[in-house]
Amino acid sequence: MKIGFIGLGNMATAIIGGLLRESTVLADGAAVTAADLIGSAKTEATRQAKATQFGIAVTADNREVAAAADVLVLAVKPQFFPEVIAEIRGAVNENTLVISIAAGLTLERIAALFGRDENTMRLIRCMPNTPALVNAGCTAVCLGAGATEDDGALCLALMESFGRAIVIPERLMDAASAVAGSSPAFVFMFIEALADGAVEAGMPRAQAYEFAAAAVAGSARLVLETGRHPGDLKDMVCSPGGTTVEGVKALEQRAFRAAAMEAVGACVAKARAL
Repeated sequence: MKIGFIGLGNMATAIIGGLLRESTVLADGAAVTAADLIGSAKTEATRQAKATQFGIAVTADNREVAAAADVLVLAVKPQFFPEVIAEIRGAVNENTLVISIAAGLTLERIAALFGRDENTMRLIRCMPNTPALVNAGCTAVCLGAGATEDDGALCLALMESFGRAIVIPERLMDAASAVAGSSPAFVFMFIEALADGAVEAGMPRAQAYEFAAAAVAGSARLVLETGRHPGDLKDMVCSPGGTTVEGVKALEQRAFRAAAMEAVGACVAKARAL
């Protein structure tokens, strides 16, 4: 099976790295190797960097990738989809499984760009996030009406090679794009702010970043592994009359949770406008 990538940016890099690092095994029992992968990118520098990093075949010709691929991952930005699909649609076999990782573009819209019927085209939407680069991704997966059960299993195997993958209906994709795809930026801002507070209190900056990042990572793991409500876990830390509840009060006075909710809402609104 040949897996092709049009676009070799961060998300494609994460997927390729996960596939090769985890020696992902597909339905036929064979593990994915570099020889099974081909990718295209606009710049020679990017192509050579990925060829050197992963040992995969690279090309400047998107049509070459589209024609060779049994599974085609569209890893370009949403605004470039019309241009790229217009270029490759004549080269994409009707049996090719197409996987989009673009925010905002619906299955119906993507199928229409290919001049195909959404109900018969083998098409899946995915939304991975940047923690995939360190094998800690969270990917939303939505199967198109024309995708088979085997297509879904194959897509999950690919996406689970670099973290979690969760199947959801398409009506939830914009919310997933915000709460998983965009939210790492919010978390990075929170880590930076926590570290700034520690620096203000006298801690060296490098140490402050390490403490803040480790605390956030550990807290997230506690939610995932215990299954307990985040509010319950927050209450565990807030001793009566203690330091933590004072900090919680300060955040609440500045509408911390409302600001986070509004950030997610802004991302959803933008995704729906794409």
